[in-house]
Amino acid sequence: MSKLPETGFLRLKQILGDPKANPPIPPLIPVSKSTWWAGVKAGIYPQPVKLGKRITAWRVEDIRALMERLGYAWVADAA
Repeated sequence: MSKLPETGFLRLKQILGDPKANPPIPPLIPVSKSTWWAGVKAGIYPQPVKLGKRITAWRVEDIRALMERLGYAWVADAA
């Protein structure tokens, strides 16, 4: 697993993973894209930040907090 930066932004493929990428990107949060967006709408997952007209990302700090809240044991390894 690659290390998460202390600060910055993650795109959706970095959070949910992309098995078709070369090399494949493992998921940090193993849910489907539709489940993720439903969770964002419901307030379960963090709100995105618009970095541009067609660029949506999430703060690394928000994703770390989500992983800790969900009780992922390997959060310390990703840090």
